[in-house]
Amino acid sequence: MSSSENGGVWRNWAGNEEARPRRIVRPARTEEVAAAVKDAVRDGLRVKAVGSGHSFSGVAVAPDVQLRLDRLDAVHAVDPETGLVTVGAGMPLWRLNPLLASHGLALENMGDIDRQTVSGAISTGTHGSGVRFGGIATQVRALELVLADGSVTACSADERPELFAAARVGLGALGVLTKVTLQTVPLYALHARDTAMPVAEVLGRIDELVDENAHFEFFWFPHSETALTRRFRRLPADTPLSPIGALSRRLDEAVSGPGFEALNRLGTRVPRLVPPITRFAARAMSSRSWTDHAYKVFASVRDVRFHEGEFAIPRAHAAEALQELRAWIDAHGEPVSFPLEVRFTAADDIWLSTAQGRESCYIAFHQYHRMPYRRYFDACQKILGAYGGRPHWGKMHDLGAAELRPRYERFDDFVALRNRLDPSGVLSNPYLDRVLGAPPARG
Repeated sequence: MSSSENGGVWRNWAGNEEARPRRIVRPARTEEVAAAVKDAVRDGLRVKAVGSGHSFSGVAVAPDVQLRLDRLDAVHAVDPETGLVTVGAGMPLWRLNPLLASHGLALENMGDIDRQTVSGAISTGTHGSGVRFGGIATQVRALELVLADGSVTACSADERPELFAAARVGLGALGVLTKVTLQTVPLYALHARDTAMPVAEVLGRIDELVDENAHFEFFWFPHSETALTRRFRRLPADTPLSPIGALSRRLDEAVSGPGFEALNRLGTRVPRLVPPITRFAARAMSSRSWTDHAYKVFASVRDVRFHEGEFAIPRAHAAEALQELRAWIDAHGEPVSFPLEVRFTAADDIWLSTAQGRESCYIAFHQYHRMPYRRYFDACQKILGAYGGRPHWGKMHDLGAAELRPRYERFDDFVALRNRLDPSGVLSNPYLDRVLGAPPARG
């Protein structure tokens, strides 16, 4: 049975988005989601589902009715033979991964944070790294949704294929996801190797490094000459494991834990100290290697809060774009206390996927949550936008439908489908009105 309560103040993980919903509903079954949507329609209210609140954008902000999906977390089916697994949309990745491992299964690829729910991760286009692998949404084989009129439907490549093509990265605009069927793979291990390299060498060898590794990414503090490269090699599940040690975990705290928090607070009070602080952090990112089950290697702990934006650009422009970002930071003396994170993925065919139709380089930019970020983020958006950059739907940007339309081949198809399914904007909010345009009844 669903629970409902009066609205309070909801904030996302970063603290930059908040809502005061008039009604909060915590459904445990698809039928309860449908009932909540029908009640909202009756009362003239809008509905938004929210997962873990790990999006930095306003994609999940619910001004009227907030559906909290934490109770929608059941395991509905696991087939070790086919690898097909169906779970409730509110299942968090940090719970899903060990559950899959207990059946000898794993996600083919994932991002570097596992706090998101399944629905949140796929709906915003969450991705990992590896030019032979797509984002998490490419692993989806079927979806169950509650539409804006409260009806329940299912879609897959064979059933309502148009809806499936759009809803895998649906921004919550096409329906409330209630069940997700994922194509998993046999459990596997990863050998991880971190190596500090001069950033000039990384940029000069970027295609070689991307192509020769199953997964490759790197982190670069803008005020330093050093990048930390991270390479993953896929291995059978029965490979002897050598997990990351206690010493390495303590070193991690220098760039993600209480020590880094203290340094960022100091840099906030005295901005001129940010460059030497980041150079210290870059030196602390030492070379090391370890082997563990993949899900334990992919995911990292992020204890220091920050604001984040991220754009996907065509892979071919990666080095050029990063050099432009570096030149802007140097020219403006901008104190940037977090590294740029650079990752790569395969192309896919999902309508609003940031990798739709092209191999992509993702460049994520961050700033400590207590420090000013607007000028830096605006510059990143402008520079990466010049390369056709597509903003991650769950991260910060201020682009609207007019700027986004030419960057997606199927943008108008997505909007037309949204307008047919939800002409009154029951599932919309200010963010969706901005990035997709207002629905017809409110346009």
